[in-house]
Amino acid sequence: MRLNQYSAFGLCILVLIVGVALALYYPWLWFVPVIAGALVLLGVVDLIQPQHSIRRNYPVLGHVRWLAEMVRPEIRQYLIEADQEAAPFSRNQRSLVYARAKKEGSERSFGTQMDVYSVGYDFMGHSIRPAPAADPATFRILIGGDQCAQPYLGSVFNISAMSFGSLSANAIRALNKGAAMGGFAHDTGEGGYSPHHRENGGDIIWELGSGYFGCRTETGAFDPERFAAQAANPQIKMIEIKLSQGAKPGHGGILPAQKVSAEIAATRGVPMGQDCVSPASHSAFSTPLQMMEFIARLRELSGGKPVGFKLCIGQPWEFMGIVKAMLATGIRPDFIVVDGGEGGTGAAPVEFTDHLGTPMREGLLFVHNTLVGAGLRDQIRIGAAGKITSAFDIASVLAIGADWANAARGFMFALGCVQSLSCGTNRCPTGVATQDPLRQRALVVPDKAERVHQFHRTTLKALSEMLAAAGIRHPSDLRPHHLARRISQTEIKLFSQLHVFLRPGELLTGEEGRSFYSESWRLARADRFDLEEPATARV
Repeated sequence: MRLNQYSAFGLCILVLIVGVALALYYPWLWFVPVIAGALVLLGVVDLIQPQHSIRRNYPVLGHVRWLAEMVRPEIRQYLIEADQEAAPFSRNQRSLVYARAKKEGSERSFGTQMDVYSVGYDFMGHSIRPAPAADPATFRILIGGDQCAQPYLGSVFNISAMSFGSLSANAIRALNKGAAMGGFAHDTGEGGYSPHHRENGGDIIWELGSGYFGCRTETGAFDPERFAAQAANPQIKMIEIKLSQGAKPGHGGILPAQKVSAEIAATRGVPMGQDCVSPASHSAFSTPLQMMEFIARLRELSGGKPVGFKLCIGQPWEFMGIVKAMLATGIRPDFIVVDGGEGGTGAAPVEFTDHLGTPMREGLLFVHNTLVGAGLRDQIRIGAAGKITSAFDIASVLAIGADWANAARGFMFALGCVQSLSCGTNRCPTGVATQDPLRQRALVVPDKAERVHQFHRTTLKALSEMLAAAGIRHPSDLRPHHLARRISQTEIKLFSQLHVFLRPGELLTGEEGRSFYSESWRLARADRFDLEEPATARV
């Protein structure tokens, strides 16, 4: 055993001795003792260093473990990973985006590679009398209720929130140029409305996080004057308050001082040389009622543009408290974007990534049902974000309550992202998620903008063809009965049979109704997010 432990080290010593002897007679072999000597020196360092047990027990040879781990993700992705294995996106999902972004054919020969008899398989029912395929350019919805002076006619498929700072400047430029070419919206993420968002004139959804970047005071509070000045820009079509995000709901963030470049500092309105902090919660409001007042204030300051909020559903009574505040004040958001716990384009604590936040589909159903049950659904639009890459993904969320779908990582793939899972390292190999000037230089804006545009265009064309096959002309006509899921080897249910759907106004009748919804509604408070009274608990 001991011989095996030190065999590689011993071999290096032997080669060093033989190499020295050979080099004395054959000087051109000088490199042999040099290389062997370096390996012997490495082995000595391994034997005396105290940090790694494997290197102490296996000098020289122990380094093979670290070399293997370094290339493990690439070996797995390119040689071992199955086509349908989602980690977090499957090879087939990525290949579909790449093909559509490059205007290559996305047709597949020889039938599906999916197991249509596996539990969880979803599909859409087709009609014996298909409808004519509609023009995808008509797949738009009006966002903005009767309290909004400047409603926005938006696409049913848009770019989800990704900040400048998380993405490179070139990635932001390409996304926005692609959005301008295709006539769809680009969400800024909470990192602010940067010069790179402005450069190509694509429609902007300005996301306002708890750091109020771009409209904050020196102490980090909301600055109404700076907000109004920026929101007046005609490129900004909607304002989105970020309550939480799928990657790390309920978690604040810190951009370390060394990463706060002059450009990022100017965009966010923060000083250079200091950590840029995003608090876990907003300082502009602390109760659902105050949140409604903040929404009304933003709508007024922006000149009547649509104002809404984004969240990943957590405690159900908190969202219901927000809905109760809508009823109590008469103030309604124009839209709500539901993010899912499966979302996330950047780095987050693994426990948050894996175990915090409601998955998008369940969150979407809950939001849709709560608004229906409160009699507000027809006044508020709903967007959904969470692993959207195909036309069927869009159809599946529209069928259960969404009015439009957002994609983040799907559009990253269109930019050339290869899912190297190095977003938080600043070493993105394709220049998408890095601030390294040399690395992001690889991302050529005109080429990638065209790919973003084509991915959007061809995906909506595929959606048009799917809807036509089902006898439908517009995405807004999709209903739960159009889709089905296999729930066992011998049973299939329509989405309308699989999920609970509340009746209009059901939560307002005072009846017990559906136990989960009625109990959560009973617990919800318009004047506070938590369940505790000042002195006694309500539960």
